[in-house]
Amino acid sequence: MSLLLIAPNRDLKQLSEELQNIDPNLEVDIWPKVKNKDRVTFAVAWNHPKNVLGNYPNLKAVSSLGAGVNHLLNDESLSEEIKFARLITPSLKSEMAEYVLQAVLAYRQHTTRYTDQKREAFWDKHKLIPKEDSVIGILGLGEMGLSIADLLILNGYKVNGWSRSKKDVEGITSFSENELGDFLNSSNILICALPLTDKTHSILDLELFKKLKEPGYLINVGRGQHLIEEDLIYAIDTGVLAGAWLDVFEEEPLPSNHLFWNRPKIMITPHIAAVTAPKEAAEQIIENYKRSLSGMEMVNSVEKEKGY
Repeated sequence: MSLLLIAPNRDLKQLSEELQNIDPNLEVDIWPKVKNKDRVTFAVAWNHPKNVLGNYPNLKAVSSLGAGVNHLLNDESLSEEIKFARLITPSLKSEMAEYVLQAVLAYRQHTTRYTDQKREAFWDKHKLIPKEDSVIGILGLGEMGLSIADLLILNGYKVNGWSRSKKDVEGITSFSENELGDFLNSSNILICALPLTDKTHSILDLELFKKLKEPGYLINVGRGQHLIEEDLIYAIDTGVLAGAWLDVFEEEPLPSNHLFWNRPKIMITPHIAAVTAPKEAAEQIIENYKRSLSGMEMVNSVEKEKGY
């Protein structure tokens, strides 16, 4: 039996080494070099080629190489019997929380504006956006969303959270699925940390932006497909939003001719908010590999009908 790693354009050598450090007897293949397709029973995938996983007849389970799983759910070559899991490690959660805190601080302190001014040798001062006027609204209170909320609360921010059902978490004013309007009306810095599902696809649209408490600002660390890009451009150009900080995009890498590049009020990072650490990932992958072989439920298993 073997374990398959498949993530085009990513160097998987270190992850393979960490896996074999934990279990020297483990047989690891890195796609596309697969010794024997029939021996593959477990795969770890990220943005894998369409339907490629259907080529492994004895595949029992697949783990995402990150927190997102839509690339697995959309793979029609995978049978219903194959179980899914996702990778959520302590460092992944802390990196995501720190990234969002950085984005919030940069917005409040006008960091990107000062960066532009330095490039132009232009001296101008901008009024700090007060913390008390910066109410954070987090779309999605899963493990990532809660980790973000914890760090923001620790830093003295008022935090609202929106999820399918209300959460009883100290420091968070929680809103359920049917209270989206109230959630938006009381939040002005909006953080998207949602999983990508049929219900959340294109949720970040102009009508949603208009409901935010002014001044509205968007931070998207969910998925690019959550956002209607032309609605964001219109919202910023017309003053509905003060700006946006984006780490995920509909098309990645973001094309060089994309309109986002020419908008100074849109900050762009290349999907680096949180990166799975190979050593931590290897420990969880090995655990789930063993669980899949014995028929046990995997760590961070995915409920396919929910989409996460």
